[in-house]
Amino acid sequence: MQHEGNPLPKNRKKETERLAQDSIIQIHDLVYTYRHREEEINLPAINGISLDVERGSFTAVIGRNGSGKSTLAKSINALVLPTSGSVIVDGFKTDEEAHLWDVRQRVGMVFQNPDNQLVSAIVEDDVAFGPENLGINPDEIRTRIRIALESVDMYEHRKMAPHLLSGGQKQRIAIAGVLAMHPDIVIFDEPTAMLDPGGRKEVLDIMKQLHEEGITVVLITHFMEETIHCDRIVILDKGRVAIEGSPVEIFARTEEIEALGLRLPFAVEIAAGLRAHGIHVPQDILDTDGLVKYIVSESDTEMKRSKA
Repeated sequence: MQHEGNPLPKNRKKETERLAQDSIIQIHDLVYTYRHREEEINLPAINGISLDVERGSFTAVIGRNGSGKSTLAKSINALVLPTSGSVIVDGFKTDEEAHLWDVRQRVGMVFQNPDNQLVSAIVEDDVAFGPENLGINPDEIRTRIRIALESVDMYEHRKMAPHLLSGGQKQRIAIAGVLAMHPDIVIFDEPTAMLDPGGRKEVLDIMKQLHEEGITVVLITHFMEETIHCDRIVILDKGRVAIEGSPVEIFARTEEIEALGLRLPFAVEIAAGLRAHGIHVPQDILDTDGLVKYIVSESDTEMKRSKA
């Protein structure tokens, strides 16, 4: 990924650093129920969630299908409004109509299928769509297009038709369109579900870079291995928060995670198996590279001891 451009304007980046410990998203006793005319009883998709998300943090929300994670994402972006309880984004309640535009300006959302997010026949026109609707002047829009496309390493494709791009490239264009509107928060709602391993890695790398640049990132996913580099993991089950904590804290609770029907990341699963056989593996080793390096290091140490 190129890093010549920065999706955050300088003044907002400074503000993000200054308010790094603030809660930019505050969710209190949130309940949301989908209404189905043919059903007499409607079970809530979100059932009493309270959650704060710190400004500039990287939070993963994970759970099985039907756990409520996508509904939670849409609640933050005011695509659905609370049945009861509240969602407050940077001081604005999502269910107050007068502040709907304030919420939408602060929260950008990247969805699962990139084809559903692309609206123009040329890449740079697609990225310009959001800023044009915000009434940004043309010179500023051109600057935003360049910076956003450079941020996702797609500037050289700016004159291409989106339908000629790969799935991963399309998703990067969709992300660039969100970044061009300068959101404080970007929500990724299962953005890698339709991508091959190469496309998944591209999108995950962009998320890490946005987090490093001060944007608040919320990742909705059902891939546990995508969560290991987050600041915090929130596991949902039946519309409630089942477990939350740092990756190290979460993946130490292997039995609880498996009881929720979730699959541990491969490296975490192997490390847990090694510990069960009496082999010490530190709890903070969560990915394959870290596990391999640790095993090689321990093997080298053992060989040196045996030679001595």
